[in-house]
Amino acid sequence: MKIEQYISQLLYRYQCVTVPGFGAFLTEFQSAQLDENSHSFFPPKKMISFNPFIKNNDGLLANHLAQAEKIGYEIAVNTIEIEVSHWTTKIQEFGNFSIKNIGEFSLNAERNLVFVPANQINYLKESFGLSSYISPSVKREVYKQEVEAIEEKAPIAFTPEKRRSYKVLKYAAVFTLSLGLTGVLGYKLYDNYLKQIEQETLLVQSNVQKKINQKIQEATFYIENPLPAVTLTVPSEKTPYHVVAGAFRLESNAKNAYNSLLKLGFKAKRLPANKHGLFPVLYGSYSSYTVARDAMKNIQKLDNKDAWLLIQE
Repeated sequence: MKIEQYISQLLYRYQCVTVPGFGAFLTEFQSAQLDENSHSFFPPKKMISFNPFIKNNDGLLANHLAQAEKIGYEIAVNTIEIEVSHWTTKIQEFGNFSIKNIGEFSLNAERNLVFVPANQINYLKESFGLSSYISPSVKREVYKQEVEAIEEKAPIAFTPEKRRSYKVLKYAAVFTLSLGLTGVLGYKLYDNYLKQIEQETLLVQSNVQKKINQKIQEATFYIENPLPAVTLTVPSEKTPYHVVAGAFRLESNAKNAYNSLLKLGFKAKRLPANKHGLFPVLYGSYSSYTVARDAMKNIQKLDNKDAWLLIQE
């Protein structure tokens, strides 16, 4: 059974996908880039790298494979071991092999494993639909000489200005002076009117404030015998229904998943290690089965189709 497609599906949602017994594929955010030499624009994406030293089974890939293929967890683990054995054989016999939509592996002169990621798929969900774009270079032409030639040929027409008679100017000056005097006198009257209104307003506000203070003093009273304090006991609500994001073999991976859910706005929780030695991480806990089931369905549609419901008695 090929497991490449399941690794590819998990890389969209997680920063680390471990293949037990082989290594871990890690993703790192890379911002948008602009290559000025080739006039190319590259959208933000997830860069894939490989760490051959992380080989422990954290349960992520096995659980996803078991749910997708509707098989048991142990069968899924055995399937992964068989596929890893095939990969190892290809490396030893041919010196290289590739995983579809993920990358290519090869051996260098020191017989160390070298990984080259595939670039045709962007695993950043926020950049879905965006692809690289090459823009043609902008060519700017200088039209300075053409403009200068047009300015030299363009005729400039001068229109003679007719002089008005001295009498018209004299009457206009007298009229302007009279308007100025009228404006000055009107401004002084208006200013005096405003000052009078301001004084009356301050007087009214002062009287109103005195009456308010008097009412406050009349309404002031003291309680000699205060009522005894009442203690209410609120019963704690039981929440036995949990929506599980995943169960991890390593506690560090559980912490990372827990912090990721908190950043996404979920009321995430962590449970102690179960009898299988796995650390469950929860999207949230609920007191009603109906509410928990509806929350699980919404999470499966919007964030993680592998989320499942855990009921604790």
